[in-house]
Formats: sequence, structure tokens, C-alpha cells
Amino acid sequence: MINKPKGTYDLYGLDAKNFQTLVNIIKQLMITYNYTFYRTPLFESSEVFHRGTGETTDIVQKETYDFIDRGDRQMTLRAEGTAPIVRSIIENKMYINLPQKLYYIGPMYRYERPQSGRFREHYQFGVEAFGSDDPIMDAEIISIPVNLFRMLGLENIKVHINSIGDSVSRENYKKALLEYFKPHLGELCEDCNRRYETNPLRILDCKVDSDKEIFNNIPSIPDYLTDESKDYFNKVLEYLDNLGIEYVVDNKLVRGLDYYTHTVFEIEAASKELGKANIMCGGGRYNNLVEVMGGPSTPAVGFGMGLERVLMVLKDEGINLIDKEEIDCFIAPLSENEKIYAQALAQDLRLNGFITDMDYLNKGLKANFKQAERLNAKFMIIVGEDEIKDGVLTVKNLVAKKEEKVDIEYIFNYLDEQLEFGTDGDCHDDNCNCGCHDK
Repeated sequence: MINKPKGTYDLYGLDAKNFQTLVNIIKQLMITYNYTFYRTPLFESSEVFHRGTGETTDIVQKETYDFIDRGDRQMTLRAEGTAPIVRSIIENKMYINLPQKLYYIGPMYRYERPQSGRFREHYQFGVEAFGSDDPIMDAEIISIPVNLFRMLGLENIKVHINSIGDSVSRENYKKALLEYFKPHLGELCEDCNRRYETNPLRILDCKVDSDKEIFNNIPSIPDYLTDESKDYFNKVLEYLDNLGIEYVVDNKLVRGLDYYTHTVFEIEAASKELGKANIMCGGGRYNNLVEVMGGPSTPAVGFGMGLERVLMVLKDEGINLIDKEEIDCFIAPLSENEKIYAQALAQDLRLNGFITDMDYLNKGLKANFKQAERLNAKFMIIVGEDEIKDGVLTVKNLVAKKEEKVDIEYIFNYLDEQLEFGTDGDCHDDNCNCGCHDK
């Protein structure tokens, strides 16, 4: 038997429908924010990630899926969303018309140890905004995942936010970290010793050493921010307060990618399933990345979110985006002679917006009743010789347990009316004018 690759998963059934529903909710939210969908290739020149994500990051050093193509070119499967979009912004000269507000949804690939909520192929929703260096844009970017989680019914979420300042602030803080950790290198893990040489800010992101006592007295980032960086961060917080978004200022938060400047943030959920690895969303500002990758100086801010983690937290909190799988109509032709008529009827129903299925296995009527019930069909339409001859369909309401004869010319109106009033026969529209609520 051939099995799926390690760190991947199959998506089907109700889980697949929940995934699709989550994607549709995200798309609708992005319409209200006026962000445009963006797609980049599943593989890029490796240089995109080495220059964009950073040579010192764990992604580039440990986790990318690299390969040589048949043209002897070094390629990499898409490991994260921001660097490819920046590449595209530069290549297509989209920096000419700013601002650009974009979002993406698609698979990412990282060769890392699979664990709860972390896969080698995972789907990510991300947002990138180019052209504005106003703190109000940082607040807007943070508001998107916060409002999404609110819409989904997630209550136990927490926004962690910090500022790593401008380039001057970062350099001053790096020097302070180097001086602080130098006498403690023997206490740090192998990765942190490497980070000490390449990017000491990444030491703060270590999951191995973070509980050690030496991490309790680390120099505080705010002490090394320039006045301009402090003012910028305070303005971001003011805008978040104005939006009613609660947050925790976390001075140890730096994020794992080299391109961040000023604001960085993460949103965590209180999830038993995810445990300590409970970060559902992270991002921040990256004002220098477009220039680093060969474009003009262009401020930008964004975030990325793993959809698998969101779905796991929803399940952990007992929130189903779809209560059950169901369809509107199931068509049962009584014999081979009625299959052509049933097929045409199914197409007409589908084109008029009704979720429709039919018998493809030439089962008997009793077996078709069971199949309709398994599919949670609201109506079963029986097509026999008499129905075709008289132009009158036999429609069984499987919820109200009643049967009616319906003229084929009025089948769409009949189903619309029944679905509007509820298949149990009661009106479910509180805003209707039928007088039923005056009873």
C-alpha cells in the first residue's frame, strides 16, 4: 500500500467542507476590507527565499524544499508567502500604483518535524499591504485576524505585540544582546550559539532555552528604541485601543524572520490540542524588504495564518462551521427508462441553485430512500413513467414526512417556497410579511 508523505494529510468529508467554509468566510472578509486576491507560483528561484526571508532564518537553513530543475536552476518550493509576493510586486512594477492591499490563500512547504498543528505541507492565509508607513495600517492589519476570529466565535485569543524599531534601534539592541549573552554561551543550545553569530535577536525566539534563568534578565527592547520608533509604536497602540482590540505588550517578541522592522505581533489561542505551540497568526512591518529584493524603497506590513491551526482550535472549542452535510434534493428514477429525464431534471435544479444528487447505481425505491436519508436530503423526487407522462412530480418532504404532487412547471417555485418556510412547514424568516409570526 502506498501511503501519503510524512507531514501531509488527506482532507475529506466534513473536515473538507469546514475548510472550504473557512476559506469562503475569509474571502468575504477580505472583500469588506477591499483587499485583492493574489497568487504566486508554488516554486520560486531559491534566491527569493534566501534574499527575502533571510540567510540566517531556520526556514532557509533547515526547512526549505530545494531542488535542481532540468535546466540546472536552483529552485525552492514556496516556504512562506511574503517574499514571493514582494518578488512579484517588483517584477510587475506594482509599486507604481500604491497602496496595494493583497491577500493570498495557498499551500506552503517546510521540511520540519511534524507535530500537532504543524505540517510539512500546510495552507496559509496571508495579507500584505504595500505603500503606507502610517501606524494606522499596522492596526488595520492586526484587526483582520482579530475580526476573523471573532466572526468564527473564538473568544480565548490574545494579541501579543512589540516593536523591534527601525534599523538604528535594531543595531543598538543587537549589540546589547551580544554583550549580555557572551558570558552565557555555554548555557545556550547549539541553535542559539549559531544565532549569536548570525542574528542574536533570534535567540529570543528559542523554544529550547526560553525557560532558563538567563532569559529573565535579558535587556529590554524598549530601552534601545529611538524616539521615532517609540512614537510609532505608541501610535499603533493608540489605534488598536480605538478599535477596541485588547493586547499584551511582549518585549521578548521578535518573530522568526529577518525582514521585520517596527511592529511585530502574534495571536495565540488557549488550545489544549496545540499546547504551547498555540500561535495561530503572526506578522508585522517590513519596510526594507522590497528594497533588499531589488525594488524601490516601499513600506509594507502583513501577516500569515495557518488554516489547519484555526480549524484545530475551532474543533477544540466545539465550533462547527457546518453543522452537518446535507442536500436539497435527491432524484430517484424508477427504471432505466426515466434516467434521461431524471438527469435533465437534476441539471435544471442545479442551475437554479438547488444542491441536488440522484441515483447512479440503479437501486430500487427502498434503497434510494436510505441513500437520500444518508445524504440528509430535504426532498426526494420520484421520477416514474406516470410522472413523465402527466408532467407531475412526486415530491417527498423527508423532514416533514409528507408527500405532494407538484407540476413540473412549478417545481422551482415549490422548492423555493418550502425551503424559505422550512421543510418542517414553519416559516424560519423573522423578517417575513406572511403573518405567520402573528399567530
